[in-house]
Amino acid sequence: MTKVIITGCSGKMGASLINSAANRDDIEIVGGVDIVEPKNAEFEYAKSFSELNCKADVIVDFSNPAVLDGMLEYALKNKIPTVICTTGYSEEQKQKIFDASKEIAIFYSGNMSLGVNLIIELAKKAASVFGDNFDVEIIEQHHNQKLDAPSGTALMIADAISEVKTDAEYVYDRHAYRKKRDKKEIGIHSIRGGNIVGEHEVIFAGQDEILKISHSARSKAVFAVGALNAAVYMKDKKSGMYNMSDLLKNS
Repeated sequence: MTKVIITGCSGKMGASLINSAANRDDIEIVGGVDIVEPKNAEFEYAKSFSELNCKADVIVDFSNPAVLDGMLEYALKNKIPTVICTTGYSEEQKQKIFDASKEIAIFYSGNMSLGVNLIIELAKKAASVFGDNFDVEIIEQHHNQKLDAPSGTALMIADAISEVKTDAEYVYDRHAYRKKRDKKEIGIHSIRGGNIVGEHEVIFAGQDEILKISHSARSKAVFAVGALNAAVYMKDKKSGMYNMSDLLKNS
């Protein structure tokens, strides 16, 4: 049994995690942190990590970048592996996550979906086959409440392609440019509207042919299941950085 603390327990993803955990016998939610108190919580609740006193095997974080410092302090103090699913971190915050991984195990991923991580691998493979003969554009769509743009997943896809196209340049706002498209560019475009859960499409546009790789998330449950699988995987792990590739290899 893996005992879990949820950061952001009162949010939509927190609710999805709680519901998914209720249908499993390998996960127990023992604590939750959120500025809003969850309804009918059957676990220890606190508004911040400074108020929490809970023994757990893993922390699962679906919250806000502002929570990072308190969460890492608690995780480091209690030597708790942490699954970080929040996006929108600054470069300074990402460095804090990396530094913390020298002392505790940290699973860090901008998207917990198995399907999304598969299209990342497919996009990387396509980039290696097409080289500079195909232009690359990434389009991501999310609900109108999402704060960060582009999505962490779009950046994960772009970063994977950049491992092949090592001189790639990300272009987020093409209307500011008055020039022809450069072969080095990876265009990244964000759409926000309604209650779109998550849509990602990678376009490889060549001469007379176009390849599109896409993924559509129909509910937040896919991310909750992935995060809980990561929590079980991370229990008792040694310090270091882990991601979905590590989980998939050991599934």
